[in-house]
Amino acid sequence: MPYVTAGDPNLEWSERILDAVIESGGDMIELGVPYSDPLADGPTVQAAGQRALRSGTTIRGVFDLVGKVRAKHPEVPIALLVYYNCIFRWGEDRFARAAKESGVDGLIVPDLPPEEAAGLEKAASEQGLDIIYLLAPTSTPERIRAVVTRSQGFIYCVSLTGVTGARQKLSEQLAPFMQNVRQGLKEAGRSVPLAVGFGISTPDHARDVSRIAEGVIVGSALIDRVASAPSPEEGIERGSELVRAMRAAVRRG
Repeated sequence: MPYVTAGDPNLEWSERILDAVIESGGDMIELGVPYSDPLADGPTVQAAGQRALRSGTTIRGVFDLVGKVRAKHPEVPIALLVYYNCIFRWGEDRFARAAKESGVDGLIVPDLPPEEAAGLEKAASEQGLDIIYLLAPTSTPERIRAVVTRSQGFIYCVSLTGVTGARQKLSEQLAPFMQNVRQGLKEAGRSVPLAVGFGISTPDHARDVSRIAEGVIVGSALIDRVASAPSPEEGIERGSELVRAMRAAVRRG
């Protein structure tokens, strides 16, 4: 699952990047809505968000982008990573309705805990949108129980403590953490895919994660590849190469 920040460096190039990563083997897209005060994003994703905001990216522009990508790739699920203030300013019902109309399949809202999400869950349910919750290695048994009973589509498992960003190696906490989440699902009588994100930087990481999860999310490593290239065209090619390598590694895993 490649992560792309909408509007980085602008919406036109974001569309081209999304086309490329889908055609290179991305099964599902996590599309980040740029926000001025992100809580979960590390330096790479923060910089991408700032570039997007400087280019004039708006919520409406993000929805228009989704619509264009959905028209070309109707089979590829798209989940928005969006901070709650963006939803709050629009209004939960209006935001959910616009998201569905554009072609969004699910919402990942990292700063909205389940205890405060009943309103958005209702608005999303009325539109057929999934609300995807996050769990981390620090999640308590109580929080795991809450999320495994309410998350839809998949559960976003954060591989480490801290913010997003490329890492040299995977956390030793990951395997036991995933076992705890699967045990929670078993006790709840649910079968929901688990996707792992944060810190997955190399094909070897992707291969190892694919052995214990159904989804592998790659964000900062992809953004770095694209943003560091000498030209946008070269950035898209470098990003596509990384997605192809990650895809091949997942298949081996």
